[in-house]
Amino acid sequence: MTVETILKYGTRILIIFMVLPVHEFAHAYAAKKLGDRTAENAGRLTLNPISHIDPIGAICLLLAGFGWAKPVPINPNRFKHIKSGTIITALAGPASNIIVAYIARVIYKIVYYVAGGVLTQTLYYVLYIISYFVMINLMLAVFNLIPIPPLDGSRVLTVFLPLKYQWKIQQYQMYISIGFMVLILFGVLDTPLNWLGNILYKCIEFLSRWVDLIF
Repeated sequence: MTVETILKYGTRILIIFMVLPVHEFAHAYAAKKLGDRTAENAGRLTLNPISHIDPIGAICLLLAGFGWAKPVPINPNRFKHIKSGTIITALAGPASNIIVAYIARVIYKIVYYVAGGVLTQTLYYVLYIISYFVMINLMLAVFNLIPIPPLDGSRVLTVFLPLKYQWKIQQYQMYISIGFMVLILFGVLDTPLNWLGNILYKCIEFLSRWVDLIF
């Protein structure tokens, strides 16, 4: 096993215990701000990873680079505007991943420029971890927008579906989730997710150009 492979798995573990809680906290915080305290009352308005980690989702993230945490419970009926409240709450998680990726990319550039572009072995590994951290966050943002339970995109989708189809999705959710996990573990989704992740990467690269100009 190469050093880069070890660093990849180490970074994935870091994301499981640090980034997934931020993702779920963002859902809970958005819901609270929009009038729904269901997640807060369930103890999910926290950054404690124990409250958020889903064992299967964590294993998928560790093995395949894509995964999820326990979905934050929300009660759309408590939103002033049910549809917009549901959509905003659902998108808050992926948005948090993009923000975290952006901050990490800025840190990458600052570390690189402060070092004068001279890559020692230690600095190479540090930048490798940060770079991979950025990409995983962007992939998680894209991944969670897929409209399949338990991902955030499914909540957005249900807003636009007739009630009978919503019930159908709930009825077959277990089978849908199992099939989805098989696709993940066999890498079927890697190509489209990588393509969309690269688009997001170009966006944050453009938005972080101010660091290049300063240095």
